[in-house]
This record gives sequence, structure tokens and C-alpha cells, in this order.
Amino acid sequence: MAVSPPVCDFGAAWHDFALPTGDGQVVTLANVTGARGTLVMFICNHCPYVRAILDRILRDAHGLMDQGIGVVAISANDAEAYPQDGPAEMARLAREAGFRFPYLYDRTQHIARAYGAECTPDFFGYNSAGQLQYRGRLDASGRNPAPDDARRELYEAMVMIAETGAGPRDQVASMGCSIKWKADQE
Repeated sequence: MAVSPPVCDFGAAWHDFALPTGDGQVVTLANVTGARGTLVMFICNHCPYVRAILDRILRDAHGLMDQGIGVVAISANDAEAYPQDGPAEMARLAREAGFRFPYLYDRTQHIARAYGAECTPDFFGYNSAGQLQYRGRLDASGRNPAPDDARRELYEAMVMIAETGAGPRDQVASMGCSIKWKADQE
């Protein structure tokens, strides 16, 4: 079932974390914070919405990193119910797809809950002071990619945040698969 998270709660603070990559290396928020802003993405391996735009996520994330914006991806799905979203498969995807940013596993789902993540993909764009300025979509894609010339909404918003400290006031919520919460935490 498709889920759309709420639009941006401007100025909300980010949440610290110390989470492992699929290979077990622990990464903290401080390790990924960018001098000009930080993008925290909640994604997973199996979601058709993420798979449809993974190449665009990588293009935009790597482009933002080249501009001094920190990027991290987090998967919080219940890997017992969805083994393809577990750490070993995450590490494989990150290697094969060429992620230049950490891909972390939130086994307890506490970080996803702290951020208020609701779906994959769910994008949180912060300014250099750690204040939320973007909670929108990557572009007009859904379960299928938008046309190649679709406006790069996330990328443009993060560049604006890097330059001005503030995000666009008009944002379209992301859409994707619901996060697969553990039964004992729903």
C-alpha cells in the first residue's frame, strides 16, 4: 500500500544516531553531517518505489555530496519478515550500485520512529544548523520513473538549503511503500 508522509515541519531538529552499515561498521550522524547541509534518506532494497528511482537517488545524492552536503541512507524494515532488506543484502546493494554514502540498518526501528519516517523513500533535508528544511519527493516518479527531464525537486531543494539555509515552501510529499514495522512495535 502506498503511503505519503506529512510535508515538512520546518525547523524540526535532526536526531542523533549510531547505526551499523550492512558490513557492521558503525556510523554516527556526526560522521555524515555536511558543512552545507545533510540529507537523511529512508530507503530499502525491495521497495518498487525505491528500485524505480535508485539510479536517480544515486545521481542526486552523489551530486549533493560533491557540493558539501552530507548524505546517509537508512533502512528500518523488519528484516525477519523481509530478509531482502537485511544487512547482508544492504551491503550487497550498496557495493553493486556504487553507493558513496553509508547505507545503515536501524534494527530496533528507533531512529526511523524518532525521525517520523513513514515510507520508502522518505527524504529529510537539513540545513547546516540541523534544522529540517525539506520533506518532499525526489521528483515526479512513483512506482515507475518520471520522464528523464522531470524536475529534480530534492536536488534543487538541497542546493537551495546549502546556499540559503532555507528550503522551498512548496513541497510535494514523497510516496512509497510503508516502512515494515516489527509486529511488537506497531
